[in-house]
Amino acid sequence: MTENKPRFAYFKQVAIGSASGLLALILLIVGSSFGSSISNPTSSPSASATQSATPSASASNARACSVADLATVPELGNLSAVVLKAGTNEVLFDRNANVPAATASVMKVLTAAAALQTLGPNFVVETKVYADPANPGTVILVGAGDPTLSALPAGQQSVYANAPKLSTLALKVNEWAVANGVTVNNIVLDSTLFAGGGAASKWESSWARSEQTQGYMSEVTALQVDGDRKAPASETSPRTTKPVANAGAKFKKALGTIATGATVVEGELPAGAVEIAKVSSQTIDKWIRHMLQKSDNTEAEYLARLVALNQGYDGSFASIGIAFKKALASTNLDTSSLVIKDGSGLSALNAVSPTFVAKLMQMVLDGWGDFEIINEGLPSAGETGSLATRFKGDNADAVGKVRAKTGWINNGYTLAGIISAKDGTNLLFAVYALGPVKDNAKQAIDNLVTGFYRCGDQLSNE
Repeated sequence: MTENKPRFAYFKQVAIGSASGLLALILLIVGSSFGSSISNPTSSPSASATQSATPSASASNARACSVADLATVPELGNLSAVVLKAGTNEVLFDRNANVPAATASVMKVLTAAAALQTLGPNFVVETKVYADPANPGTVILVGAGDPTLSALPAGQQSVYANAPKLSTLALKVNEWAVANGVTVNNIVLDSTLFAGGGAASKWESSWARSEQTQGYMSEVTALQVDGDRKAPASETSPRTTKPVANAGAKFKKALGTIATGATVVEGELPAGAVEIAKVSSQTIDKWIRHMLQKSDNTEAEYLARLVALNQGYDGSFASIGIAFKKALASTNLDTSSLVIKDGSGLSALNAVSPTFVAKLMQMVLDGWGDFEIINEGLPSAGETGSLATRFKGDNADAVGKVRAKTGWINNGYTLAGIISAKDGTNLLFAVYALGPVKDNAKQAIDNLVTGFYRCGDQLSNE
């Protein structure tokens, strides 16, 4: 697709008085020449922002760099977008900016923020195995919400680098069994952590099941291995409808000869059970960086549930929205209009305004709290993650200058992040192309965002 580059329009209006017209004209021209070389002062960044998005431009800095031709192409469908000047919250560009709308995977930025505020970057998930003294030979594998737990052999990596291993748990259980002269004859799988583990807690009703079969999303169960991928080393890999049973079968295999004849059943941890083995996940900051870079839906959903549980809720889909609002309250952003159905952004029923996302990006740029981790995790245009193959050709001048989270669902494409503009200005943006759009919406978004990059502080709202 050929890019329509932003038009640079410059206008001079010269008022000439009847008594001293020539002198006034000379003074205006000289003043304009010197004035154009003076950059506007930039306010210091604020930790948070609460004002509404209202386009404005001072008389001394009338902006004339238009991206109107890039913003009106049909490939963008129903456009919602905003560009804020970092540090000032000045709105340079507004298309339905304050209207909550579907975010697609841009939602993962909110998930990351909520997780960092609630759990902290060093939080880990511990998967444990227990023995039941009342039933010798029974061990209970308890899922604690770590989808990165891997069934791959030692020395092999899944998509989740340095993930904890089932084989490590199995080795510790073997050591316990030998020391106590026990043969494992019953393996209980406890996956009740998220709202009791019922069917309603596994799959959001607005999600398309194709997300599962095509390899983008697993069912959400407190116990699973390798994100329930059939190919653990592939980001996109078909998932199944029985992640808990799959984990149990692989655990039994890892236990080896001490569990050859064991039955595997789903159940709950009995009272009086004794811990005999555990492994810990990588710290949550690593989950967040990977989630943002690769747009990992499974990690996002598990982070969302861990946030909800930490806030005292049950970890159901229904608990996520209220938990996120509580987690983000300390940012002083207005969360009242947020509609949050999941942590991944897969639901078309999520609704967050572009303005909210852009203001959150100000806090990411500032490194507020632990939000520098989000900044580090954002894909870089033309270089890393889900933006590695984008911003090519006519948009190559923006390579490395845009850090943003991508998004795609059946009814929309989105992109939101931070622009280091050509003129040195930092811009915060969110673009949603919604409706019956096609894959070429990505190129149209890239064209528009490159236009933002080129215009910088001179971006107009026309």
